[in-house]
Amino acid sequence: MAKPAPEQTLDDLSRFLVKGQAGDYVFREGETSRDMYIVQEGRVELIKHYAGEDRQISQLEVGDFFGEWSLLEEEPREVSARGLSEYRLLRIDQTVFNQIIREDPDIAVRMMRRLSRRLSERQAADLRAAEIALGGFGKAVPRAEAAVPATGAPFLVAGDKQFAINEGEAVVGRADPARSFTPDVDLGDLDTERTLSRRHARIVRTGDHVVVREEPSARNGTFVNGRRLTAAEELPLEHGDRVRFGLVETLFRLQ
Repeated sequence: MAKPAPEQTLDDLSRFLVKGQAGDYVFREGETSRDMYIVQEGRVELIKHYAGEDRQISQLEVGDFFGEWSLLEEEPREVSARGLSEYRLLRIDQTVFNQIIREDPDIAVRMMRRLSRRLSERQAADLRAAEIALGGFGKAVPRAEAAVPATGAPFLVAGDKQFAINEGEAVVGRADPARSFTPDVDLGDLDTERTLSRRHARIVRTGDHVVVREEPSARNGTFVNGRRLTAAEELPLEHGDRVRFGLVETLFRLQ
């Protein structure tokens, strides 16, 4: 009689390691693979296809896990996972997962809490993405005709804050203390819904000429007077234009 196959364990981690480079896909949206992954080294991004294009919905670092929905529910992948850097992942299949749960039920409780929190975040992100894909707060509106054209130094107004636009190029986004990065125009304090990317857009000023363009890493769109910028588009800004980065609304003005 043949001996039963030995139960899988995590003693030999090499059997469960997945390695890749920046740009490599761990899995793609719609696939039916049923493993979850824990990030051991590097960074991975999760991507969702919205309104005809791929949009980053989150970045994962060491200690984060992903792919758990397909493991638990046998559902096709809802997102794609792609390396942002060289990475090493620990792959957990159904057999190993069941074994972990038997040996330490507290892990299941902690995972369910994280899944519940992630589900709430995902539902909120889907609502924001749907709004953004449809153009945000409303239809595009024409620029207002100013009786007397304004001139002078340009700046953005958001609530009671003003952000000067200096000569040259200014990055608009949110700070990343972990990487010691602060954009020239830091709107992070106004981004209560976390819709800004670190490098969301770039405003280029040459004398009196000012244009805005979206950065490739931006997730949630850049809008001028309700119209979303297309990839690589540079749109000149005029006094009184409403400029929205993700869900952060600003007003472009000239002194």
